[in-house]
Amino acid sequence: MDEELLELQRQFEFAQQVKSSVRLSDRNVVELVQKLQELRVIDFDLLHTVTGKEYITQEQLKNEIATEISKLGRVSVIDLADTIGVDLYHVEKQAQDVVLSDPGLMLVQGEIISQSYWDSIAEEINERLQECSQISVAELAGQLQVGSELVQSVLEPRLGTLVKARLEGGQLYTPAYVARVTAMVRGASRGIFVPSNLSALWAPLQQLVQQMNGSSGVAVENAFFQSIFNRLLKEEEMLGSLRAGTHWTPSVFAVAQKECVDSFFSQNSYIPYETMQKLGISQAVQFLQSRYPDGKPLSAVFIHSSMIEMLDSTTEDAIEQNSWIDSLSVLPASFTSQDANKILLLCPSVQSALKAEKALILAESFVISSGFIKGIYDQIEKEAEAFSIQASTASLIDHPSKSSESQESIPANTDKGSKKKKGKSASMKTATVETVPDDEEEARPKSKRNQKKGRDSSSSQKLDAKAGGKKESVKAQEGNNFIPPDGWVMKKIVDSVPEFEDEGMDNPDSILKHLADLMRPMLINSLKERRKKIFTENADRMKRLKDDLQKKLDESFLNMQLYEKALELFEDDQSTSAVLHRHLLRTTAATIADTLLHDLDILNKLKNGIEVGDSKAQDSVLLESSERMDLAKNLNGSLSRKALALVEALEGKRVDAFMTTFRDLAEESGLALKKLDKKLERTLLHAYRKDLISQVSTESDPVALLAKVVSLLYIKAHNKALQAPGRAIAAAISHLKDKLDESAYKTLTDYQKATVTLLALMSASTGEEHDCSADRILSKRELLESQMPVLRSLVLGDSQPQQS
Repeated sequence: MDEELLELQRQFEFAQQVKSSVRLSDRNVVELVQKLQELRVIDFDLLHTVTGKEYITQEQLKNEIATEISKLGRVSVIDLADTIGVDLYHVEKQAQDVVLSDPGLMLVQGEIISQSYWDSIAEEINERLQECSQISVAELAGQLQVGSELVQSVLEPRLGTLVKARLEGGQLYTPAYVARVTAMVRGASRGIFVPSNLSALWAPLQQLVQQMNGSSGVAVENAFFQSIFNRLLKEEEMLGSLRAGTHWTPSVFAVAQKECVDSFFSQNSYIPYETMQKLGISQAVQFLQSRYPDGKPLSAVFIHSSMIEMLDSTTEDAIEQNSWIDSLSVLPASFTSQDANKILLLCPSVQSALKAEKALILAESFVISSGFIKGIYDQIEKEAEAFSIQASTASLIDHPSKSSESQESIPANTDKGSKKKKGKSASMKTATVETVPDDEEEARPKSKRNQKKGRDSSSSQKLDAKAGGKKESVKAQEGNNFIPPDGWVMKKIVDSVPEFEDEGMDNPDSILKHLADLMRPMLINSLKERRKKIFTENADRMKRLKDDLQKKLDESFLNMQLYEKALELFEDDQSTSAVLHRHLLRTTAATIADTLLHDLDILNKLKNGIEVGDSKAQDSVLLESSERMDLAKNLNGSLSRKALALVEALEGKRVDAFMTTFRDLAEESGLALKKLDKKLERTLLHAYRKDLISQVSTESDPVALLAKVVSLLYIKAHNKALQAPGRAIAAAISHLKDKLDESAYKTLTDYQKATVTLLALMSASTGEEHDCSADRILSKRELLESQMPVLRSLVLGDSQPQQS
């Protein structure tokens, strides 16, 4: 059998060596192959080489690809196509099949890499690590021209076998290097005795490692230190607690904390949260509750139950004796009023007394028995009745006399024209003076007193609404002067209990205020009937007050319109115009605005049943800005909004804006304002000029004379009533240059400069130079007085009218 097989091999070899006498062309071979494929003799796919002269089967292509991979370990698909001579498409397709069939191969970015290749790379990396102790994965990836993630995934299963290293934070470290850094972390961590942030510890360690590695070393990430620390903590080589990954608290510190807390709490039966914070314990309540389950957390302290027992016995004695006690007086200074209130509510005696209405807790820390409160109230109620009767009697006595005085102050002349002239002339006397008149200064405290009464009465009615029991539908509950104010009630309480005086009557949280708030509603209910009577009396008074207000506005608003027209002369001079607008707003405008706001406030109080004492007839009321704002806010609805707009305009810079808001408020209040026409303007200017001439003739102050002369010159030159402050006099004089001859203008400017010099000397006369300055002031004043006749002659001529 073997001999026959050998014979067949020799014949086959001979047939192959014999040259055929008939040769087939390439085309015949192609056609022959195609015919064999059609006849299914060749039942597998054949691939052409890139030269087109050879066929290759897919299985042979796979074998050649596998041979190249086993020979090189890492080969590019493109290089395979060039080496085998087959189109890249077929190479890529078969390469994928080869990779899928062999788990030891991977296709990465067009390259086929075998595990043997990675094993050799791992051995090379291990050799390099022995030389430099650490290598960056990113550096290796750059050298191998692959991604860092791929290098890391390949190295991780080979760590500890082919690669004797530790991978941490993208770095490879040798065991010796890790041991050295571990020793550094262990030593640094054991040297910490207070709570610390580990991030601050890693920075100096990084510097030490950098110095140790030299310039060629790679910076160590914080994550490497942190992982070593976590491992040491897990192995209990360090004792302590780690919060949020970086906040380290050594056990020695925690032990000291607990010892301090235990010592303080055992000695005092309480511990403030502030003390806990100083010890570094942020969540004090949770810490103390877990350590002392029987304790009670308050607002600022944590207490033992013995503190409740101590306070309970003290308060029980006070309640039984119909007395009172301030729990803060028996508690440590660390307790707040909120703490006192909470601990009182935990006392059994206080709980039973509150339930039986035998006591009240006021001002959070005071426990007052109901019998004690009743004794004080009975005494104050009698005095409150006397107070109400006395106030009522005084009001009934004063009301007719003040009404008659008010009627006598109104001119009895039925001639409307002459009455207007007299009123306007009298008003202009005060308008020309630049300082605030004395009678206006006297009016200010009266206004404040009236407002204070209104506020006290209003607050008393609010308390009535809270604790009175029955809600009245009448508007008289808004306030009543016959009801004693808080201050009066608190004073009477102090008279009964002098110990409460130390609490202070101005402190809104004092026991005095709380007792007054408790008693005033009861006093209000007892005086309720008197309040109803006031409504009837207020109706008639409102009508009279509104008529008087209308008369005041008829006169003052016409004057305001007259002064406003003079501002048109300075529209081209913005700086002077602003000063004049501001001055007119601060003087005449403020006066009529204050009068309107003051009277509207009184009307509002009367309308709401508040008893308001009558005030003497007065030309004007002067208010502060805050007082105007309060009066505006106290009005109702749209009236309050328009009053606030008026106050805002008064604080502004434009008179026209004030006039608009004033008209809106007056219209909303039901008041009619007269418009200045040509006839009224001539009449007012004539009266104004006549009054100024009289003042210039009798004026003895050389400084005040200048402003009045300038005002007269403006009436003469422009037919306008100018109201100018001292700092605008120079600009006002310059506007008269074209209206005066040269000598008159020079006289006026020289006098103005001398006036400025005198005022400067007066303001600078202080200290050791007082005597010298006084001589210079006297000399300058005498010089001005000598020039006063010359200045008067500019407006009065040679003959001056006799002084009246």
